[in-house]
Amino acid sequence: MPIVLPESLSLSKVLGTDTELTPKQIVAELDRYIIGQKDAKKAVAIALRNRYRRRKLPPEMADEVAPKNILMIGPTGVGKTEISRRLARLTSSPFLKIEASKFTEVGYVGRDVESMIRDLVQISVGLIKAEKIEEVRAKAEMNVDEKLLDLLLPPLPRKPGMPEEDSEAKFKETREKLRRQLQAGLLEERLIEIDVKERFSSPFEIFSSQGVEEIGVQIQEIFPGLGGKTKRRKVKLKEAREYLTEEEQQRLIDMDQINRLAIDRVEHSGIVFLDEIDKISGRESGYGPEVSREGVQRDLLPIIEGTTVNTRSGLVKTDHILFIGAGAFHVTKPADLIPEMQGRFPIRVELDSLDKGDFIRILTEPANALLKQYQALLATEGIKITFTDDAVDEIADREE
Repeated sequence: MPIVLPESLSLSKVLGTDTELTPKQIVAELDRYIIGQKDAKKAVAIALRNRYRRRKLPPEMADEVAPKNILMIGPTGVGKTEISRRLARLTSSPFLKIEASKFTEVGYVGRDVESMIRDLVQISVGLIKAEKIEEVRAKAEMNVDEKLLDLLLPPLPRKPGMPEEDSEAKFKETREKLRRQLQAGLLEERLIEIDVKERFSSPFEIFSSQGVEEIGVQIQEIFPGLGGKTKRRKVKLKEAREYLTEEEQQRLIDMDQINRLAIDRVEHSGIVFLDEIDKISGRESGYGPEVSREGVQRDLLPIIEGTTVNTRSGLVKTDHILFIGAGAFHVTKPADLIPEMQGRFPIRVELDSLDKGDFIRILTEPANALLKQYQALLATEGIKITFTDDAVDEIADREE
């Protein structure tokens, strides 16, 4: 009997760590979205469980335990990418899917292999930042309410002849009345004036030894004295709340801490899905677009074996990142990869081609089945649609 992941152990409960899920539970969770491919699911489930086991080892032993990278072999559309993506979502691991054919060896125009680690770190920063923002959301909203009340009712100078206690009491009474209206959503359309920072969002490019990269940073982050000018704007209260909430959340989170946590998560939980790895295998032709195939493999080797990559957030060790290679291998075969590359993917899994029965199950069984998606989409137009068995059978025939 399959073990189903309970709702209490949903994605929101496992953010940031490899969970104590057993391989059977991991496979059962993958079964909710992917039909068949038991061998591939089992391989990734064991790889995920081994990560959890490694975290329990003493540090000196944990450093010696290398990830068992996986090579998935199978035609397009059988679930190679989806298995890896769902695995990453299960543990909120930083996940990057990239085609190996996008890379070129050093000396040729194209992406360098280290760029995938820098991209993975940026994905991790985004994950951690979203989690930290969620943690401070309640405090940020409370602070924003106070700022909005200050804008709606600035402290008034005490009127001559009125006792200070009476003035303070009247001010507090009025403020509390406004607070109740604010919380009830009665003031959303009221116009207020706020100071808005001018956004200076002009990314620039630099040439480095790693190639040409777009640095999506703001000029004022590098030179605090530049930019950051504010201007007075009159906006509706609901718009002001959105702006002030974002500003307050940014103020409450610590980007240095986020960068450290992001690097740690990449180093211990990162997953890189190298698609089309078969496209960089095969013998060199000596000219043309295939000239850098073996060179790309040799450039990838240090990253997969374990090296240190310099990123905007800091130095990242790739020793324990899980690499999942995938390819159809119609023309070439895994043995055409250079020997060193073959040795870095010790786990090989062949995925089965899909038949009509699989297509019928894909259309109806998964939590995100296509027929369920279209039923939900049409329901937004007030149309209720059901699919008979004959209709599903016909659709599966056409897909096959």
